[in-house]
Amino acid sequence: MKPGNSFGAPWGKTLKLMTAFCFVICIGIPLIGVSGFSVTPLLVRLALLLPLFILAVGALFMVRGYTLTDRELIIHRLGWSSHFDLASLISASPDPSAMNGSIRLFGNGGLFAFCGWFRNKKLGNHRVFATDPQRSVVLRFTDRIVVVTPDAPEKFAAEITKAK
Repeated sequence: MKPGNSFGAPWGKTLKLMTAFCFVICIGIPLIGVSGFSVTPLLVRLALLLPLFILAVGALFMVRGYTLTDRELIIHRLGWSSHFDLASLISASPDPSAMNGSIRLFGNGGLFAFCGWFRNKKLGNHRVFATDPQRSVVLRFTDRIVVVTPDAPEKFAAEITKAK
């Protein structure tokens, strides 16, 4: 495998719709709130900033892409990254239905990404770093299951398998 093999993280239709919906609500609430009061009390002004804070935090956790090195998977976020050591990787398999029926236990369910801890019957508890569930690749490690959604799932699975 070539060091630094990179993959994009394209947004699927569901993520685009959910992000647009959340964006409209999080921008709309402060706009309506500010225009609805002639004199806005300090506490109300602070409360109107909460939706903007939610947008900012959600943006920090967006998945921007994936890089495979000889030793690790790097998941690029906005200004930071998550790293997974590939030494304990057992398998990598593309599975467009991997996230079907998933319930979010903790994390982000569609504002700029699907990230966090999820559960479904097929995988049990698993960690997700996704932008398009149809491109899911299931990574089975000795101690956890991780789902990622690179732009080329088959190629990603083949490359990450070479690295282990």
